[in-house]
Amino acid sequence: MAKLPPFAVHLRDIPVHRTFDVPGELVGDWVKGLPMRDALGAPAIDPDAGAGHADLELYADGEHVFAVGTFKGHLHVACSRCVNQVKLEIDDKVHVTFLPKAEMPADDAGAEGEEGAEVNLEDLDVFPYEGEFVDLEALFREEFVLAIPYAPLCREDCKGLCPQCGIDRNSGTCACEKPMDPRLAPLKGLKLPT
Repeated sequence: MAKLPPFAVHLRDIPVHRTFDVPGELVGDWVKGLPMRDALGAPAIDPDAGAGHADLELYADGEHVFAVGTFKGHLHVACSRCVNQVKLEIDDKVHVTFLPKAEMPADDAGAEGEEGAEVNLEDLDVFPYEGEFVDLEALFREEFVLAIPYAPLCREDCKGLCPQCGIDRNSGTCACEKPMDPRLAPLKGLKLPT
C-alpha cells in the first residue's frame, strides 16, 4: 500500500478528529518567490520561515468531505518600508469543503459574452480531491499565502529607508537632503529682480 502524503486523510477513516503541524521548511517553500518573503534574503531551506498548527474535525456527506476547526501559526516576511523582518500571526477558523475533482465547477471565464463564472459565497472555500484520500496541503498553503498583506508593516509608524543613503530611519538619522525635481533644475540658477 502506498504511503499517504503528510497532510492526507483516508476517506475510510472519516469522520475523524485530526491535528497537523506544518514545519518551517515547508512554509518557506510555499512562500518562496513572493516579493515580501524574498526581500528578507532568507535561505532556500528556512526552518524559521514560520509554522502552523491545524486542529480539524473531518466528516462527510456522501462524497463531499468537510473540514471544520482552527488554524494557528505565524510567518516571517519583510516590512514593505524598512525591509526588516515582520512576524505575521495567523489565527483562522477553518470551514472548507472537498469535492471530487469531477464535481468541481468548470472555469467559464473565457466564454464569449460572459463576465465569468458566478460563485456563491459558500463555494469560495472548496478544494478538489481524487482517489481514496483528501489532501489538506492546498488548504494549509493557502492559509500562509493569504496571510501576507499587500504591504506588511513592522509597525504603523515605520519611517522606512532613506532613498539616498539607505539608512533605516527607525534606528538612525542621516544628513541627506531631498533631491530636486529634475524638471525644476533649469530654474536653480535663476535670479529674480528685487
